[in-house]
Amino acid sequence: MVCGLMLVPLNLNAQTALQFPPNFAMQLGAPQSSILTIQSDRLFSESAYGRRIAHEIEAEGAVLTAENRRIEAELRSEEQQLTERRSSMDPAVFRTLADSFDEKVQETRRLQEEKLREINQTGETARREFFSVSLPILQQLMRETGAGAILEHSTVFLSADAADITDIAISHIDAVLGDGSVLDDEPQQ
Repeated sequence: MVCGLMLVPLNLNAQTALQFPPNFAMQLGAPQSSILTIQSDRLFSESAYGRRIAHEIEAEGAVLTAENRRIEAELRSEEQQLTERRSSMDPAVFRTLADSFDEKVQETRRLQEEKLREINQTGETARREFFSVSLPILQQLMRETGAGAILEHSTVFLSADAADITDIAISHIDAVLGDGSVLDDEPQQ
């Protein structure tokens, strides 16, 4: 999560600077202010990029949930069969089988929890990548508006609503990055 986000203008390469027509922010109705605010949670979640990531994570979560239900049913059936056989088994043999079953359940639980952590980590990584690739776009907005800083909206005690550029930033980012899937296809350096 990006809190207290403060951006200062950096030198952008010529390619990034050429993506925006002169006074693009002014054309979008961006305020001319030295300090702007942004709602970073909204910036990510309402952008095409963030919506794509949320959809992918939801789909992965649904697959994991279905897998968990299938495994749970299999383990429940196995446990019931073991319980039914208990009365006809030697107690030592039953204890060995029960301990083995318990280890299997614990290992399965550990593996499924690890898969859930990986899905959550994917979302966190995507969020960091989003803010990284959005940075030049936000810096361009700063230049266009004459701002010296963009602050996280939730950390500002009082500001004019006009200083919040979240909607404009979402439009800007969507125009340049789209849903970000093209970025995912590029070879990593």
